[in-house]
Amino acid sequence: MEALLDVVRVEARPEHVLLVEFENGEKRSFDMAEYLDRKPFARLRNSPLFFKAAVAYGTVVWPGNIDIAPETLYSRSTPT
Repeated sequence: MEALLDVVRVEARPEHVLLVEFENGEKRSFDMAEYLDRKPFARLRNSPLFFKAAVAYGTVVWPGNIDIAPETLYSRSTPT
């Protein structure tokens, strides 16, 4: 089992991409497109809310009680 890595920095980019930095220094790109048809992420589609992504409690969060697990961000992202 892999250790869980906290997110330390996030930048929301156009086309619903997150640039995420993890506590081990890795920088990865995460495409949110496939999640935007599901609750609660549907609220982020075509909304300026997507660009309000922030880091809290080791993961990425948005206003309105929306967050995504750090292990999902890591395992489904690509190195930059």
